[in-house]
Amino acid sequence: MEVEISVEAEKKRLNSLVALTVVLLSVLMGLGKLKDENIVQARQLLKADALDSWSEYQSKKIKLHLTEASLRQAQMLALANPASAAALEPQQRQLRGEIKRYQAEGGALQRKAEGQETGFEALNQRHDLFDISDAALSIAVASAAVAALSANLLPLFSSWAFGALGLLFWLAGFGGWNLRIEWLVSLLG
Repeated sequence: MEVEISVEAEKKRLNSLVALTVVLLSVLMGLGKLKDENIVQARQLLKADALDSWSEYQSKKIKLHLTEASLRQAQMLALANPASAAALEPQQRQLRGEIKRYQAEGGALQRKAEGQETGFEALNQRHDLFDISDAALSIAVASAAVAALSANLLPLFSSWAFGALGLLFWLAGFGGWNLRIEWLVSLLG
């Protein structure tokens, strides 16, 4: 009779540990999913802004090339017809000014677009951290379920190990830690 009570108490204790483990892991997964979705939205906005900046940059480059071509034409007209050289000088000054402006604006747009792409990559790395965290936490929940079904501590220990790994990546995602996981992402991706 005492053995039955002891076994029953041990099962109850195991089930309590499994329940507590599953609740904690589920809360971590839920909070991580919310943060990850916000990161995904921020990535999408940043990518759209980068594309807009690159489009504007290309537009400035086209305007620059057209203005440079116009300046060359004005210079050739002045050479071909020296009498009109004085009349073309104001236009050439205006074109030189536009060329300088387009060069400055183009450089600023290029730096802006490159900065946005760098920001996108940083968000992408945080997104990867949450993906790995979610996978590890899911494995941990499944292991906890096996522990409850099998009434065995070994799957629960496995659950805690995967849960700790998931928590590490979860904290890294929230904290913006620079964990080098490219090898794991490329392996899983």
